[in-house]
Amino acid sequence: MSIDILMPALSPTMEEGTLAKWHVKVGDKVKSGDVIAEIETDKATMEVEAVDEGVVEALLVAEGTEEVKVNAPIARLSGEGEQTQTSPLPPPGRSATRPPELGSPPPEGVVKVRGLGQGVSAQNQPVSAPPLVDKVPRSEPAPPPPAAPRKGEGSRVFASPLARRLAEQKGLDLSTMTGSGPHGRIIKADVEGAQPGAAKAPAAAAVAPRQVLSLEQMGIAPGSYDLIPLDGMRKTVARRMTDSVRDVPHFPLSIDLEIDALLAARARINALLEKSGRKVSVNDMVIKAAAVALMQVPEANASYTPDGIALHHHADIAMAVAVPGGLITPILRAAETKGVAAIAAEAKDLAERARTKKLAPHEYQGGTFSISNLGMFGIRSFNSIINEPQGAILSVGVGEKRPVVRGNELAIATVMSVTLTCDHRVVDGAIGARWLAAFKPLIEDPITMIV
Repeated sequence: MSIDILMPALSPTMEEGTLAKWHVKVGDKVKSGDVIAEIETDKATMEVEAVDEGVVEALLVAEGTEEVKVNAPIARLSGEGEQTQTSPLPPPGRSATRPPELGSPPPEGVVKVRGLGQGVSAQNQPVSAPPLVDKVPRSEPAPPPPAAPRKGEGSRVFASPLARRLAEQKGLDLSTMTGSGPHGRIIKADVEGAQPGAAKAPAAAAVAPRQVLSLEQMGIAPGSYDLIPLDGMRKTVARRMTDSVRDVPHFPLSIDLEIDALLAARARINALLEKSGRKVSVNDMVIKAAAVALMQVPEANASYTPDGIALHHHADIAMAVAVPGGLITPILRAAETKGVAAIAAEAKDLAERARTKKLAPHEYQGGTFSISNLGMFGIRSFNSIINEPQGAILSVGVGEKRPVVRGNELAIATVMSVTLTCDHRVVDGAIGARWLAAFKPLIEDPITMIV
């Protein structure tokens, strides 16, 4: 009796990953809990455990294979005493395996493997996961039913991730809908206007998909550039940011802050922490101030949903960290409850593990508010793209000496510009202005953070 091991979903949004390394070989005996492989997603590298016992009969996917779909068979176990046979591995590179559709139940005779970070939600609570399949006689699985094709796209349904989530919640079949977004893309408004069981009438004129020209077609000579292939992280960042710009009505609000008192407070805090070897940064104090301000203006600590506005109980602050190949936002949970020293230690640990792709999914998914700081690069001010489904993101610029007017006198102060980009469906102009009004005194007079 053979059992197939399937590519696991290590996070709720994972659709594919890279099989980075095998920890077993053909003929090895494994038992439940043994680490058998390392899977690399767009954000992290995670160890994977077996959930059943047996002998490795075949490794179906080679180390280094990219774009292995969730639920695709990656290895095969045989029962004790059964003869194993070596199965040739596909060459490293992109996987040619076509797995069942994401979300479909695994076929008979297969078993999932468990990722060490799987089964945890953004709030560190267990989440539902597809049941593991016990040993059963292996049989040929029936092919999954093909999705209804949309005109001009074969079997692919062209829809934003938000539209897909809303359609699933409402029980809608996206293949029966025609999108009103750019190039016929199904967007949130299309799903909100549809009724379960009802298909939308086709648009009067279908919009042809946008043709992407090659560099040569745009006049750039072949051989005059180096092409770096897109990795999983870069593809994910590109897709999510494009969807956010298209689907989220956003606007910026900017103010200047005098931070001389904050810099003085930071110096005193670091003097107290000197023996411990820890240091607090300006960004750590910005995180604390943002969290306190979110508690003072809870309407800004919110997310838009089809059923209403979700007001979050804690300020789970996502901080943008640049990593090789893209950007990741590890999260400081309930930051309003922590002192700046604790925030500094946690932020340093998260950033270091983010750069080595060692974060678990619950450590970078599910924040309620984001902060992006480019001050260390000398950027004075900028607007960030909202990290959906969060309602706002704060862009922090460099602190620099600038002339300021105090009464009728001209003075010099260290000034830092910040910009709050808001999702207008959740954080309108008045709410955003109130939040900035609460945030400003916390930065300019840091003692107020602990009052």
